[in-house]
Amino acid sequence: MNLSPALRKAYTKDQLSAREAQARAEWIAWGPIVFQASRLMLKFGILDLLRDSDKGMTIAEVAEKTGLSIYAVKVLMEASLCIGTVIVDPETERFEMTKTGWFLINDPATRVNIDFNHDVNYEGWFHLEEALREGKPTGLKHFGDWPTIYEGLSSLPEQVQKSWFGFDHFYSDSSFQQALEIVFANKPRTLLDVGGNTGRWALQCVGYDEDVFVTVMDLPQQVDMMERQTAGKPGAERIDAFGTDLLNRSSSFPTNKHYDAIWMSQFLDCFGEDEIQSILERAARIMDEKSRVYIMETLWDRQRFEPAAFCLTMTSLYFTALANGNSKMYNTDDMVRIIEQAGLEVETIHDNLGQGHSIMVCKVKK
Repeated sequence: MNLSPALRKAYTKDQLSAREAQARAEWIAWGPIVFQASRLMLKFGILDLLRDSDKGMTIAEVAEKTGLSIYAVKVLMEASLCIGTVIVDPETERFEMTKTGWFLINDPATRVNIDFNHDVNYEGWFHLEEALREGKPTGLKHFGDWPTIYEGLSSLPEQVQKSWFGFDHFYSDSSFQQALEIVFANKPRTLLDVGGNTGRWALQCVGYDEDVFVTVMDLPQQVDMMERQTAGKPGAERIDAFGTDLLNRSSSFPTNKHYDAIWMSQFLDCFGEDEIQSILERAARIMDEKSRVYIMETLWDRQRFEPAAFCLTMTSLYFTALANGNSKMYNTDDMVRIIEQAGLEVETIHDNLGQGHSIMVCKVKK
């Protein structure tokens, strides 16, 4: 396994003492309520109040400010004390926020992850065991009767959609500027955006280069959403669409024009290994020696810091329980193997883009 230096240090040796390991085990046992209590400390504004106070606040003062009962504030504050988001002065019984609490408020990735896990994943993960045994996203059933979350994305409740797209866009958008520089270094005139979703990348492309034409390829219902989202935007006249279901292995890539660049951003992680190979094989059929496939993924083994790898491997279980039942956040070795099996080869890899993305630039094997 090709672990980054930081991950190799963290993940190849048991570094905790027995007491630390026992504490970690209890964190795991009580993880669901640690999450919900901390989420409510944010939602009720308690952490904000503590951050803005000069000398901390008592439980009674927090209750008065929030309109919650003394009981409600007390159980949340005592739990948060043990979670580590607040500390208390035992003499004055005044609570203050810790650095961990500060990150809960101010780290945008953490806030996006909290909303995503509560609104999209929380109930579905109750069915994780069933999903692992059956290879199907059985946690999706409380939202609707779709084979994957993608068919139902446009029909999800508004708040669920908001949190899903907030998660998706946060991680992709942070990489867009660097990604544009990499893709357009080769000056493509035509670009196929595979899994183009709401057209955010397509709009970035036509805004970056006034000569490029972009085709967004996605499920028909996603294409409809994309066309509504991009209508009237600058450069939209250079964006067209190709609706298809790539899980249908008889579905081919568009052949009505030649594409210099084929873009796949946070797309292949939505499929199982054999499905990825099939998709890349179909991409290879419309390529020539000058064409390139740009695969942007958050490969968990290439992350510089442990929290990023942690978030990504946990996200794999969202794919298991809710998205499709058979995909994950891949590591480099697995992705390279699948790419080569599909008749392509990795020409170069660009790392550390945005929130931990890598771009694998691929060409047809000679």
